[in-house]
Amino acid sequence: MTDTHGATPTPVGRRTVLIATGTTAAVLAVGAAAPPSPTTTEAAASTPAAAAAVCTLTEEMTEGPYYLDGALVRADVTEGKAGIPLKLALTVVDDSTCAAISGALVEIWHCDALGEYSGYVGNNGHSEPDDGTFLRGGVLTNTAGLAAITTVYPGWYRGRCVHLHVKVHTGVTLTSDGSFTGGRELHTGQLFIDEAITTAVARISPYSTNTVTRTTLAQDSIYDDGGAASGLMTLTALGSSTSSGYTGTLTLGVRRS
Repeated sequence: MTDTHGATPTPVGRRTVLIATGTTAAVLAVGAAAPPSPTTTEAAASTPAAAAAVCTLTEEMTEGPYYLDGALVRADVTEGKAGIPLKLALTVVDDSTCAAISGALVEIWHCDALGEYSGYVGNNGHSEPDDGTFLRGGVLTNTAGLAAITTVYPGWYRGRCVHLHVKVHTGVTLTSDGSFTGGRELHTGQLFIDEAITTAVARISPYSTNTVTRTTLAQDSIYDDGGAASGLMTLTALGSSTSSGYTGTLTLGVRRS
């Protein structure tokens, strides 16, 4: 089953996104410096520490049916939603040079612990308040190309593994209502998480109350088992327990021409 749920899927574009893995990700992504632990998934564990930067290109992924225009520009998108903390550290680079891109808007959106998207609550069988903005938003990258966004670990819904959606825009204009307009959309993709971590998260409330059968990474119709090249983030534990949360890092490179 795909991410469309009856909607016409957005065609996969011909643009590409570059993922810096291994040593490259460790250098470019803030928050990835903590030593690996049993709850850390390494995107390219076999990469020697002294290896030269390696850049891998991967195709864009479908936008899916739950995108909404007009996302707020903000560093914290939780809006009080219950869930395990997830602090994203996403670095944007130029695909031809691997140079960091500052001022790019990195936008994310994803479902809550029960599999519901803001603006579409009820599509996955739950009744809850819906203001159309929870777990949606984005920030401009800093001079190092880093976008730091605080959210909660996503839940799941029928037919899809745990994932987040991401877009990268350049040249946007910030608006007085806290959103953005204009600019150029350079990338649409999805972010994924190691299955072992999701299994641990699924045992903890409120995720444990989600009765929908969970689709795993191996069963997912979108994720192609390509590791970081397909959007698999490196997760580092924020504390000694699963409920303490994680930092999720990935370096995305976009083709500007």
